[in-house]
Amino acid sequence: MFSTINKMDQQQSGSPSPRSPSSQPYLSVSVTDPVKLGNGVQAYISYRVITKTNLPEYQGHEKIVIRRYRDFVWLRDRLFDKFKGVFIPPLPEKSAVEKFRFSAEFIEMRRQGLDIFVNRIASHQELQQSEDLRTFLQADEEAMERLRSQETGIFKKKPADFMQIFKDVQSKVSDVVLGKEKPVEESNPEYEKLKHYIFELENHLAEAQKHAYRLVKRHRELGQSLLDFGKAAKLLGACEGDILGKAFSDLGTKSEALSVKLQKEAHQLLMNFEEPLKDYVRAVQSIKATITERANAFRHQCELAETMKLKEINLDKLMLTRSDKVGEAEHEYRELKAESEEATSRFETIVRLMNEEIARFQEQKTLDMGIAFHEFAKGQVRLANSIADAWRSLLPKLEACSSD
Repeated sequence: MFSTINKMDQQQSGSPSPRSPSSQPYLSVSVTDPVKLGNGVQAYISYRVITKTNLPEYQGHEKIVIRRYRDFVWLRDRLFDKFKGVFIPPLPEKSAVEKFRFSAEFIEMRRQGLDIFVNRIASHQELQQSEDLRTFLQADEEAMERLRSQETGIFKKKPADFMQIFKDVQSKVSDVVLGKEKPVEESNPEYEKLKHYIFELENHLAEAQKHAYRLVKRHRELGQSLLDFGKAAKLLGACEGDILGKAFSDLGTKSEALSVKLQKEAHQLLMNFEEPLKDYVRAVQSIKATITERANAFRHQCELAETMKLKEINLDKLMLTRSDKVGEAEHEYRELKAESEEATSRFETIVRLMNEEIARFQEQKTLDMGIAFHEFAKGQVRLANSIADAWRSLLPKLEACSSD
């Protein structure tokens, strides 16, 4: 689920037209051409989102729309609200610091992250059926703006709503502390094992990502140091004699060349190693959000079951006393029973989907982490060989100088 999606090749020779009944169904999305618009705090990046498909529910075989980061957030939030139990792919993080700079590297990382995000959705068996995905991929900019303004999710709530949420949470915490209410939690050894695994995985991935960041930083710093040293060595060579001056000049040239290699390798390390690790940290956080939804669904199911018991006892009492409120009580009980059954079904669906998702996640994680660490090792070998070859080529000239 959390891998970079290999888009289907739609340009094979002799392939049928996108609308041909014999062609295989496909849905391919590309996030391209980032453009900076506005200045200062109002600045943002727009992207062209290109969709190619032969699915009948889409408007034509190709569609190009303009989207910005908040549109991707809208899609993520909508999917999270509607697909309980599914691990919603994570978005690349929003950096307040980088927004003021919008460096070329940051823009490319953001574009790549958004491309991966939307293709993960498009390739997911459940999520690709979403009407919100089709809207995101086809609606014009004005329609998207209207849809975002209509949102009523937690991020659109008024301050008064947040105060009520805080009071509700505070009340529940007080009840637990005072012993009035015990938190209802799912008692399942396998589920507890899964939660422990997810929390441990997040810690280990975060630690690995932190050290990957340090490796990138070290490569860049070493590259800058070699560049500075190379300039100094060339200046030194310019004021020396023929043999020594030539040796210093060559040393400076090699140092500058190695500096370029180190900077390139630092960029590759960032894109192919640090970013995948950071992406998996975000993926695990998405899984934790689903775990929270499962806990809420279980708690709601238990609360309704408990309320049903009380309603049933009350109904029995009314029937024994032949109260005129029996009819009303029976109606309330039937409504509550239907709601309880729906809550149980919702919880069971979340459990089923989570079991499917975690199996897919673990399989994909093995593949993705294998690729990331393989790329890391190849990069280090490539860099080590370049450094060794560069210094080795200088040894004869430097030895000649030292023997003189």
